[in-house]
Amino acid sequence: MPFSDTCRQLLGEELSGLSIKDLQNLENQLEMSLKGVRVKKEQVLTEEIKELNLKGSLIHQENIELHKKINLVRQENAELQKKVYGPGDINEENRLTHMTHGINKEYDLHAPINLELSQPQNEKSDTPDVMKLG
Repeated sequence: MPFSDTCRQLLGEELSGLSIKDLQNLENQLEMSLKGVRVKKEQVLTEEIKELNLKGSLIHQENIELHKKINLVRQENAELQKKVYGPGDINEENRLTHMTHGINKEYDLHAPINLELSQPQNEKSDTPDVMKLG
């Protein structure tokens, strides 16, 4: 059988002259091909997930280091304020102002970040996606 006929048959065309056995063989060939494609797709996605988890872990570690630096700078600032204003001269309002302008997010810096492969969820919404500003 010429290559072009086989190609057309793999695409589901020109099947009228084929016997049941030929159709079953074609079906088996397509199933095996599809299985190979799915295995390769899974390998590629698994590798991407591993790479993203590694990147996430590195970013997480960098975030921890940056928070350590922020805390060190805060400590140095507090010591400088004590030298400038004296230990009891900073009023409560100034102290709160200095605290709220710094980064004061409380969350677990040591919590692991893991990505997983999952099937997409179809969410139907009556309203179209609109970006809200402000």
